[in-house]
This record gives sequence, structure tokens and C-alpha cells, in this order.
Amino acid sequence: MNSQQKKPVRKIAIGTSSIRGTIPTLGQYESSLERDFMELVRFDNNVELYTPQPVKISFRDRFGRKTTYVPDGLIEYRHDIYPASELKPVLCEIKYRDDFRKDWKRLIDCFKAAKVYALEQGWVFKVYTEFEIRTNYLKNIKFLIEYRNETSPVSVEDNILIKLEELRISDPETLLVSLFRDPWMRADA
Repeated sequence: MNSQQKKPVRKIAIGTSSIRGTIPTLGQYESSLERDFMELVRFDNNVELYTPQPVKISFRDRFGRKTTYVPDGLIEYRHDIYPASELKPVLCEIKYRDDFRKDWKRLIDCFKAAKVYALEQGWVFKVYTEFEIRTNYLKNIKFLIEYRNETSPVSVEDNILIKLEELRISDPETLLVSLFRDPWMRADA
């Protein structure tokens, strides 16, 4: 993912009702659900750029009152690979289902305005809940993410090469079993 980042239109304030934090190269989040969503985005090689709090949308609610809405994020996809080059940017809201149900009457106006705004930009608007975010795929990412940029110590690599020369012909399982008794060390290698 591209490391350039656009500035959010709204600052993420310090509050007591949820967690706040920052994911490197992606920006700040306001809930653990947003954090988990950003991990999905960070792991997706199709994504070029993610901007939290990307736009402020002005609109009139169903009572005619002027109001504004700031969606949680904008996902922009790479143009140099398929299928990313075929995907439209996604303006998104990340919301727990319970919060969605509690505040439905207000949120429906916001989401309608966001959908219209997204269409005008050539984007799509999507709402993501814990059902779409907290999946087995996320569990796998959380396990793998710490290994993504990690390099093996030279001594382990050297030992593997020495053992390969010694065995001459081997499959991965035999090689790892011959090097490590501990299954966790084999998994790490």
C-alpha cells in the first residue's frame, strides 16, 4: 500500500466511550472495530490508499434541517493490478450493529446523503459491521501480520541451508523436523 496519506477532514477527539489509536500509514481510528477494519485494509494488496474521515457531507435531513456527516473512511484501489484496477473507491462507515440499530433514524439520512455523494464522485458507499469485519480472515491476518515484514535471523537461514546440503533431497516437513524438535519453532521457521 502506498505510504502517502491524505488528511482527515475531522480530527479524532479524545473520548471516554471508545478506544482511540493510530495504525501506521493508515491513520487514526475511534473504535476497536475501526482498528480491525484498518487491519483488513492494511493487509489488502489491492488497496492503494486509505483515508480516515475523508469528507464532510452537507445535506438536509428528513425534517429539512441542514446537517453534516463525516464517513469513517475512503478506500482507493491500485490501478496497476487486477482486480484492483476494476474496483471503484469505497466511501465507508464502520459501525457496530447495536449502534446502527439504536441510531437508525438519524443514520439513514446520513447514509442516503453519503450514497448520493459517493455516486457523484464515481465511488460506492458501504457500511461495514462486525459481521463483515470480525471474520476468520481477520483472525488469520492478526496472526500473520507480525510475520509480514519480519526477516529470519541469519543463523536460522544458515542452519536450513546446511541441513539441506546434508540431506540433499528433502521435503519441507522432513527438513523442519530434522532441524527443530519444538513444533512452534518449526512453524516459526
